[in-house]
Amino acid sequence: MLRSARIERLPLLSCPFRAMFIATALWSLLGIALSGAAFSLGIAVPAVHGGVLVWHAHELMFGVGLAAIAGFVLTAVPEFTETPAYGARVSAAFALAWAAARLAFWLSPVLGPWPAAITEVGFALALPTLLGARLLRDPQRRHRGFLWGLAAFALVTGGFWVDALREGWPMRWVHAALDVMMILVVVSMSRISMRIVNDALDARRATAPDDALPEYRARPPRRNLAIFTIALHALAAFFAPGSAVTGWIALAAAAAVLNLLNDWHVGRALLGRWAAMLYTVYWLMALGYGWLGAARLGAPLAASGGTHLLTVGAMGLSIYAVLNIAGRMHAGRPLDTRRWTPIGALLLAGAALLRAGAGLPGAPASALVAASSLAWLASWGLVLAHLGPAWWGRRTDGGVGCEEPVEIDPLGAGAPGSACSVAVHATDR
Repeated sequence: MLRSARIERLPLLSCPFRAMFIATALWSLLGIALSGAAFSLGIAVPAVHGGVLVWHAHELMFGVGLAAIAGFVLTAVPEFTETPAYGARVSAAFALAWAAARLAFWLSPVLGPWPAAITEVGFALALPTLLGARLLRDPQRRHRGFLWGLAAFALVTGGFWVDALREGWPMRWVHAALDVMMILVVVSMSRISMRIVNDALDARRATAPDDALPEYRARPPRRNLAIFTIALHALAAFFAPGSAVTGWIALAAAAAVLNLLNDWHVGRALLGRWAAMLYTVYWLMALGYGWLGAARLGAPLAASGGTHLLTVGAMGLSIYAVLNIAGRMHAGRPLDTRRWTPIGALLLAGAALLRAGAGLPGAPASALVAASSLAWLASWGLVLAHLGPAWWGRRTDGGVGCEEPVEIDPLGAGAPGSACSVAVHATDR
């Protein structure tokens, strides 16, 4: 009992994002390093059905992606819904469940596929099951998009294993998972950007009070159109992969994502590191869908270039931004203003563009893929080096659990720094 109490007091378990964000960054580094070595040097990876390509894609979407999703929603949904934060037991349960799924998948050549299927599908189902009641009880229905997105991700996780257990080709479910991830990115970014962009505008107003600067709003019609077209693309790519119809829908998704950016054109405030980082996510997403559409309509492009603009670029950079923003705020730290944060973002964007460039006719594909992998690894190495201590270490601001930084007033009384809140409740204004 005493040992259990000590474990529950570990800083790593004080809020769910801590262990899950460490898992995200660590798996981004180790998983991609191993798969890159397998592709480039022929180094063996665990022999799973479908070979190294399926292993690589699976670990990116269901290893890295699920860890990032879990860390974010388990921390953000209680804040969004104004309900109690999850503590050490939930943090430990999800961390152990994720680790069990990874171990079972790696050992599937020895254990068989069933342990991996059960643990991974169970992890994916646990998220909407645990969070569903809180999201459904929200009287204004502001955040139910998270529930539908989590349920969809659980569905595609199950679909992957249905195909794998039948010794089919499960990559169609990986591509569907990517579209679901893009939908979750749009849903999440509409919340985070409301705070980040408006904070940047407030800073501009403080230095240039005479400028008539607008208030940034993530307007629901544009967001919903982007979500609808991405979902339509998921269905088309699943049932008619490579068809011209799927190509046109991909172009429609690109146009809908670009339409989202019309809300972002707020002047020089957009040049701040955090606003620019989030803005770039949408550009990479639009480029990815545009590339996929062009490839399916006959352009001399490898469709894998568009896929990697979405995975390495939009997915990778959005996760990087969330780890930097939510991962510091909920650890009781202010946002990091050191140079490494924009350097890491540039490395990820560069990695996406390099990997896409490998799909151009006549491009030196091997060299570009290698350069892309190195840029990706360097970025996540920076994350572990600079953000890791904030996640496994104790809070230094006097706060507890998932609270944001505590501000100390002149009389010495501490209070959670609500002015730093990343949770936004006005996304539908």
